[in-house]
Amino acid sequence: MTVAATDRLIRPHGGTLVDRTGERPEDLDALERFPLTLRELSDLDLIASGALSPLEGFMSHADYERVIEEMHLENGLPWALPVCLAVEEAPKGERVTLTDQEGRTFAVLEVEEVFEYDKEREAELCFRTTDDAHPGVARLYAQKQLYLAGRFTVFERPQPPFAELAFDPAETRRIFAERGWKRVVGFQTRNPIHRAHEYLTKVALETVDGLLVHPLVGETKADDVPVGVRVDCYRTLLDGYYPEDRVLLSAFPAAMRYAGPREAIWHAICRKNYGCSHFIVGRDHAGVGDYYGTYDAQLIFDEFEPHELDIEPMFFEHTFWCNVCGSMASTKSCPHGPEDRVHLSGTKVREMLGEGDVPPVEFTRPEVAQVLIHAYRK
Repeated sequence: MTVAATDRLIRPHGGTLVDRTGERPEDLDALERFPLTLRELSDLDLIASGALSPLEGFMSHADYERVIEEMHLENGLPWALPVCLAVEEAPKGERVTLTDQEGRTFAVLEVEEVFEYDKEREAELCFRTTDDAHPGVARLYAQKQLYLAGRFTVFERPQPPFAELAFDPAETRRIFAERGWKRVVGFQTRNPIHRAHEYLTKVALETVDGLLVHPLVGETKADDVPVGVRVDCYRTLLDGYYPEDRVLLSAFPAAMRYAGPREAIWHAICRKNYGCSHFIVGRDHAGVGDYYGTYDAQLIFDEFEPHELDIEPMFFEHTFWCNVCGSMASTKSCPHGPEDRVHLSGTKVREMLGEGDVPPVEFTRPEVAQVLIHAYRK
């Protein structure tokens, strides 16, 4: 592979892939320590690897204000969600150590500023609700009262949950280039891939060189399908139903924010940094409950200028198996009514799995169903 090969890929957001890794400082033990939540630790690792390029640390007040109000950084680049570190009080020194909740050290941050923020204002602007029943809002309300801003250097990366799938942006870009891919479509998921997801990823794959299946493996809400089960489902499906040389399975170490439309933009920018030229946005992307309209996560892309994001969204309607068509379809391509479509609620599927019943093949592949049945019957 040559440098020219990677240059054929989409440029990182802001033009340069950030690398905030470095050496452990000698004066580490003398520095004040600040513990990070699981979500903040995920953000730390994403910034270190360049997945959140051009960010080099936790956001300044100026960046924060413009992001929540206008979905842009202070320098004018599109950005949809705050990436901040919440603290109880301001540091005493100019540098601090960042740790996890158990006290393990990961990074040193250069203190730039500490600022106050309005939790309800951030909730309303970023989540479109101040209802604390929303998991993202509840997490925000539980945060500490101040934000600490500054660039950091990570000297110890958090242990990835699936080390064999843990490819940083520089690594996915290298793999894409080695395979001769230029046009790559990214697929974000926090759920097992059923026939509907399989259909839209394969439709997208018809138009590009390769597909990045990029399951989120960071913190999710308690009732989401456990990450280990989801990854087993992805491996099973890809092994049996996708061409090996056209697909890459890689873990996305982010935590879910459940911010719906804004998170769709954030996810797209992240995948741009991983080297994706296209990004799939389906119905209710990153949504939860009924806080967002079915296609709000697609409509929000219209709030940016043409080509401002650079990465190209691929929008899909709700897909299903149509008994009359005898195939997967969507409301764009199928003229038949709801009575001809195979639709199972999440509750019904969980009931079937718990009883050891295999959902119909029109809903999910039998091999995937067996992985889920085994998990639900434990």
